Amino acid sequence: MNLLKQNIEALIFASEESITLKEIIASLKNTFDWEVNEEEILQAIAELKEKYSSEEFSFELVEIAEGFQFLTKKDFFATVSALIQHKARKRLSTSALESLSIIAYKQPITKTEVEQIRGVNCDYAIQKLLEKDLIEIKGKSDTPGRPLIYVTSKSFMDYFGISSVKDLPQLKDIHVEQNEIGQPVE
Repeated sequence: MNLLKQNIEALIFASEESITLKEIIASLKNTFDWEVNEEEILQAIAELKEKYSSEEFSFELVEIAEGFQFLTKKDFFATVSALIQHKARKRLSTSALESLSIIAYKQPITKTEVEQIRGVNCDYAIQKLLEKDLIEIKGKSDTPGRPLIYVTSKSFMDYFGISSVKDLPQLKDIHVEQNEIGQPVE
């Protein structure tokens, strides 16, 4: 029973989202070829819930979204919230913003095409944009070497409050009075 409980604990811990009873059973069966019933698994989960309800732990095992997940206890909300806000404050570098702008306006586009426009290597900027889920890989180009094709993601659209790339401001929509030379043409 202890080995079963440890494996269930590992499955719940490793799962990014809540893991269902069916997923736990399937994982155990695929790994160990065990024949376990729901009662044994629910008993092990109940023991894990009891274990993590102790004040010794800053997280607990919760039944959520028809599955099970480890979540931070409410007493630690302020601390975790401060960490999330600190991470959210990390801004994009100028090179990442430039790369994102190019991808947004020229998509679908390859990294090489972005680099040709910017005139410098964009590996790091592209990687950061992928990590922040602002762009995504759409597929591979038919050109030699079959480079990856990048487009903006749904997160990009949500963040900027637009429903499609057609909603991006066009150059004619942007009017900057500073640094202008000459008289406006009518």
